[in-house]
Amino acid sequence: MTLHFTKMNGAGNDFVMLDNRDLKLSLTKEQIEKLCDRHRGIGADGLLCVEPATEGGDFKMRYYNADGGEAEMCGNGARCFGRFVNHLHGDTLTKIRFETLAGMISAEFEGGQVRINMSAPHSLKLAQTLPVAGSELTVHSVNTGVPHAVVFVDELTNVPVMEWGAGLRYHEAFKPKGTNANFAKVTAPGSIAIRTYERGVEGETLACGTGMVACALIHHELTGAPSPVSVLVKGGDTLQVGFEEPKKSEYTNVTLFGPADFVFEGSVVI
Repeated sequence: MTLHFTKMNGAGNDFVMLDNRDLKLSLTKEQIEKLCDRHRGIGADGLLCVEPATEGGDFKMRYYNADGGEAEMCGNGARCFGRFVNHLHGDTLTKIRFETLAGMISAEFEGGQVRINMSAPHSLKLAQTLPVAGSELTVHSVNTGVPHAVVFVDELTNVPVMEWGAGLRYHEAFKPKGTNANFAKVTAPGSIAIRTYERGVEGETLACGTGMVACALIHHELTGAPSPVSVLVKGGDTLQVGFEEPKKSEYTNVTLFGPADFVFEGSVVI
């Protein structure tokens, strides 16, 4: 089968985008993994499909990690998804609502930038002390569509992202599904820089949208930093995480604003 695809990236987090509005595609886990393989496929952190809505949205977003497993949500992927859908409609849309496994998401378009309204975060937990790869880490966690652990550090450059990331990803505290792991540094009041180890990719990525949101919300919890919080990712982009002031740590109107860029289109035989 010859498959037409579009390659996109959101702040360096890259994706294979597929139009499956006619539901003719039914890819296996192995096929998705091969498409995302950077040596034998297109290469991507994940794969997204546009499908018809079934629960009152305009469209449905299906998101698969590079290992072929389906995940609930991806913040950078959601921004790319929104812009891809707009592209499929001749760039005539101003706002869309789409269904994800994490709930309904909305996207608004401002040129090459996209603002998404995230599903409500939950399961916030602060300051767990956990043994990780021979170190005792102070770990915060929150689910921003998918689970995230967050560790604030004094210096990002030398953080052992692979060792600590894998240690947190498979830690007993986050079983059975595991977690994504983020390492954040405060660079100025209301500004942070982060690095992320992504579950399903099993390595560090240049950016992670839901991870940005998790780090920004926990930064607010720890310091009271107001909305929006600026987040610098490894890929070099700075994105904005907005939110309404929470009541008892219950966040509403959480948004993520940043780039969603087209890279190339092509066809591949699978």
